[in-house]
Amino acid sequence: MRRILPPIISAMRVALGADHAGVELKDALKPALDELGVSYEDFGTHGPDSVDYPDFAAAVARGVSEGRFDRGVLVCGSGIGMAITANKVAGVRAAAIGDTTAARLSREHNDLNVLTLGARVLPESRAREIVKTFIQTPFEGGRHATRVAKIEGSTVRQ
Repeated sequence: MRRILPPIISAMRVALGADHAGVELKDALKPALDELGVSYEDFGTHGPDSVDYPDFAAAVARGVSEGRFDRGVLVCGSGIGMAITANKVAGVRAAAIGDTTAARLSREHNDLNVLTLGARVLPESRAREIVKTFIQTPFEGGRHATRVAKIEGSTVRQ
């Protein structure tokens, strides 16, 4: 029996990207996205040759920022470099996430739109669960929307 997915999930478009350290995990996440019924585009990299993670992070982040994709998933060795790079793009809220609780809360409270994962720190099974949580969890809005608007509307001042 085919599971009926909420329209927001079945219509969702996800941008994927990885560097050489994350390419295997990125590819292993595709079946989880297929299972959820979301469509995705893979921005690469596609092999083990050394590449510069900022190139892939920027491409995915721009796709999300420009509205061509609803969410992005990036994978590098730690997830940190990808998050730092993606957060340079206007409208992107990226974070390196290591468990499903953080994935859920980052969606509910922060409207996280780019998930970054560390291939050298996460087992594949946990990464799949994190991605599923990231995709399936809606933004709560309300008081959280006010806070996200503050993040989007200003820079942090000292």
